[in-house]
Amino acid sequence: MKKLLYITITLFLLNGLSSCQKIVDVDPISNEVASEYYRNNTEVNNALSGCYNGMQEPLLYEWMLTELRSDNAKQRSVSSTTNANVELNQLNMYTASAQHQQIYNYWLSVYKNIRNINYVLRSLGVTYQNGQLNYGQPTANVTAAQKSQLAGQALFLRAYHYFNLVRLFGGVFLVTQPLEPAASKQVNRSSVEDCYKLIIADLEGAASLLPANKYGQIPSADVGRANAWSAKALLAKVYLTLPVPRPADALALLNDVISNSGYGLETNYANVFSISNEMNREILFTVRFKAGLVGLGNSMANTFAPASSGDAIVNGDGSGFNYPTTNLNSAFRISNTSFSDARKPVTIGTYAGSTTPYYVNKFLSKVLVKNDAENDFPVIRFSDVLLLKAEATGFDGPAGTSVGIINQIRERAGAGNYTTGSFTAAFYKYPATGTAAITTQAAFITALLDERRLELAFENQRFFDLVRTGQAVAVMQAYYASEYTSHYGRYTPTIPLTTLQANVNTQKLLLPIPQREIDTNNEISIPQNPGY
Repeated sequence: MKKLLYITITLFLLNGLSSCQKIVDVDPISNEVASEYYRNNTEVNNALSGCYNGMQEPLLYEWMLTELRSDNAKQRSVSSTTNANVELNQLNMYTASAQHQQIYNYWLSVYKNIRNINYVLRSLGVTYQNGQLNYGQPTANVTAAQKSQLAGQALFLRAYHYFNLVRLFGGVFLVTQPLEPAASKQVNRSSVEDCYKLIIADLEGAASLLPANKYGQIPSADVGRANAWSAKALLAKVYLTLPVPRPADALALLNDVISNSGYGLETNYANVFSISNEMNREILFTVRFKAGLVGLGNSMANTFAPASSGDAIVNGDGSGFNYPTTNLNSAFRISNTSFSDARKPVTIGTYAGSTTPYYVNKFLSKVLVKNDAENDFPVIRFSDVLLLKAEATGFDGPAGTSVGIINQIRERAGAGNYTTGSFTAAFYKYPATGTAAITTQAAFITALLDERRLELAFENQRFFDLVRTGQAVAVMQAYYASEYTSHYGRYTPTIPLTTLQANVNTQKLLLPIPQREIDTNNEISIPQNPGY
């Protein structure tokens, strides 16, 4: 029997609401019928904790749809014919079809958590109609302050999911309340414009409802949860991503976060990702994981560690997925005699026991049991906020604010002052004058994207950055050429470089709507994205 659309809501059991102590320390809740739950602050808060934990599952697949479709990652093996490798190669080379299983898995996991979020919002009386949020009477017994806190967080989480969906798929199904099966089959794809209306409304609502405590003054019970600053930062990125960007609106929000939030850069880049320094001042929002055999551990350490490395890198061996490209590895400036980029060893590890030695090191920590690492996954970091400000400001001269922000990020990573010689021989800040200075808008965009790439590598940002700035097709075609001889030209049967480059076009930057969503609806016709 075919699966129904995942936006179809049948009688909902609150599975997955076991809570992570990083979010809130409560007893696990399971097997509660929705109509008998969400009665008070405790129950709604427990359900919301389940929604936070529900952000973990999409990350099992998100790197496949982002990093693997950028110039940051590729498949390690050119000869493997396993289903997993074939599917990942299809994403890496832009040949995935509407039947692709991993695309479907991501889609299901996201809509599952949107469903959970919508139950929380319904219990709080929050609805969305005609482009606006309406705050009605809650069915749960909560105070006004509790309602604001809970609703604001739920709105942030829903906006986060829909922002990812619209960037990956274009117009999607906007489900903003629990639906009966018959009603769900009448929901068709919304326009990109309407998707962004919901996302903006949700984030504006979250920013107005959530507390704006400065970092360091956040109550312990709220650490790890969305707040006004994370909502404003994400909204700023939304404004820059709109089909018609709103940089002035983004800049106002970013300046507010930078000046008033209390968040800031960590002194040492490695400290940002240390499991002994979680929720540090650079982390505005992160998807939290918890080791210790509680079902909330991070699997990335084993997924990304080198295949056949045994326990040399991490207990339980690795799968070798999300393999760093030579192109990315070479982009980090390393010098034996001068300044070097300290981000490289944090980001990319090297395993001497393999002929393909690179692996993602950023989310790797010791594990006692396979797929049970502690590492959180950052969604919004302060360095991201700073670089977004440079983007929103635009190029304002070689000694202007925007280049200054890029240099601030580079300086934290170990860049020194440039004087003479080859600018690329070591890791330098951009000078205000001379041949190495940034003097044009085009050069500024290149430098900004390069900096975001190195700073945020494997945080699932690169693909979205390339698409947002209109650089994706050109960058990917140039990337394929740079690694054709060493990698892509070695596939059997041979894939001509021109064919590989032609796979990347503006249509294929969007993923297909999973075909099962189209085939299982016998009441309305759901349009597929062009090119599939």
